[in-house]
Amino acid sequence: MTKATDTVMIKSWLAKVERAAKKHDAKTITALFGKECYWRDLVALTWNIRTVEGRDGIEQMLSATLPQAVLSKIRIDGEAERSGKDVEGWFTFETSVARGRGHVRLRNGVGFTVLTTMQELKGHEERRGPTRDVGIVHGANPERKVWQEERAKEMLELGNMRQPYCVIVGGGQGGIALGARLKRLGVSTIIVEKNARLGDSWRNRYRSLVLHDPVWYDHLPYIPFPDHWPVFCPKDKLGDWLEMYTKVMELDYWGSTECNKAAFDPASKAWSVQVERDGKLIELRPKHLVFATGSYGPPREPHIKGKERFQGIQYHSGKHATAQPYKGKRCIVLGANSSAHDICVDFWEAGADVTMIQRTPTTVVRSETLMNAAFKGLYSEAAVAQGIDVNKADLIFASVPFRQQTDLQRQLYRTIAKQDAKLIKRLNAAGFMTDFGEDGSGQLMKALRTGRGYYIDVGCSELIASGKVKVRSKVEIAEIKPHSAILTDGSELLADVIVYATGYLPMNEWLATIISRKVADRVGPNWGYGSGTRGDPGPWQGELRNMWKPLPQEALWFHGGNLHLSRHYSQFLALQLKARSVGIATPVY
Repeated sequence: MTKATDTVMIKSWLAKVERAAKKHDAKTITALFGKECYWRDLVALTWNIRTVEGRDGIEQMLSATLPQAVLSKIRIDGEAERSGKDVEGWFTFETSVARGRGHVRLRNGVGFTVLTTMQELKGHEERRGPTRDVGIVHGANPERKVWQEERAKEMLELGNMRQPYCVIVGGGQGGIALGARLKRLGVSTIIVEKNARLGDSWRNRYRSLVLHDPVWYDHLPYIPFPDHWPVFCPKDKLGDWLEMYTKVMELDYWGSTECNKAAFDPASKAWSVQVERDGKLIELRPKHLVFATGSYGPPREPHIKGKERFQGIQYHSGKHATAQPYKGKRCIVLGANSSAHDICVDFWEAGADVTMIQRTPTTVVRSETLMNAAFKGLYSEAAVAQGIDVNKADLIFASVPFRQQTDLQRQLYRTIAKQDAKLIKRLNAAGFMTDFGEDGSGQLMKALRTGRGYYIDVGCSELIASGKVKVRSKVEIAEIKPHSAILTDGSELLADVIVYATGYLPMNEWLATIISRKVADRVGPNWGYGSGTRGDPGPWQGELRNMWKPLPQEALWFHGGNLHLSRHYSQFLALQLKARSVGIATPVY
């Protein structure tokens, strides 16, 4: 088959979908799919983030959404491509209120996967290019206010004389990315952050922290990193970038501000949000409240017998800044995931004696292997050279439903297992337990399911394999004494420092603290998609729990994740908020 023939095939298939969509004929569209099929929608049809599976799922979704969405103007965008046994193509479309971009895969000439994404709301497009602000009003005017004066007035009034439509709790990359999207859409938003300085959510972390993901994966919306930016960005450099970005994008960012409590009034359809800013209590009355507090909630502090008797230093990994004061000290790190590894390296470099306590197996993949095997096709210099910028890469990645993603990751990790076999063998010989997940799907799926259980090796694995960082596996700390830890196998480790690299609670625990336990329980935890693996119980969800979409509590949202997730999904959360702000109907499927 030629590319031209494949393109005709995609065009013909899309034309059939369009003709049936005009008649709201879900059954005819469903008949264009094979027995195994998926439709993933990012807000365009469902006003939700949903994946439906099988013909029945697709028919039910389309029957419910087509009358309101009015799907039309479906046009192929570019030429079709072949990928194995699939023919793939991009397309554009419109609904009654929006314009969108989609992707389709045909397998044996019938529908296999479809992605539909909302890109902009009609009549509420971002001002850019030819619609950008002029920046000056020509002519003489004795009452003229220059940009700096207008900006200062705007910052003074918002949150005082006039209320924001949205308040974002958390000023890391998630809050900033969403704030930038909302600013471009004209949605008045205040970002509140307890740290004093922009970027301190990164600067305040341990001194040796460097991003484990490559630069092509980590761009923020609108302003990509310059092409000299390092592949792996140090945390202080990233903090400086976030500070610059927030100022350039003119975001309304309140540092030194902590959100103390919030309550939703069903009658006024507004929140009462109490914040403390520079020691002053302020009440904000937004219509929507977004928690962008990172990926998770408060630190998960272990309850260990005798912990209060320890006469050394002990703290959660979230408070680790530097190991420099601990030269010659005996240090225990409880945990064996990313932060635990980085902290162990920091202790070793500082000249401390360090032991890692590993309770469950860890997925380890060398950074070089991951870059070549997993990132190269979408997020790399090679991908950019092939015309795959970050936005296209995000959509390609999003076009693969979770059910298929799991299978693809299994295939990938069979390759990775061969490439990293020598390292894995040495780690196992040193007593360090490894796996590629319960179902062999590796690091990415662990990250999406629970956010833990993996390490992208940037140096610690060699220290473990060579015995420079000691490991005690298949044990936990049973009891803490004044100068030691007793393990569950009865052995004793002398200790001057204990670091609990035990992860974090779900984001809904912030709701329990700030809103109420009742709301927190009604919303439930975030992340995971019902894979049925450890930490991610069923039933199958098909999408990540509670992220970037309507929650059981009205006008409340979760936003977060790594730089990639924060960038990509901030677009769809911002569009949902913009639609509500201008009174567009948003029937959620």
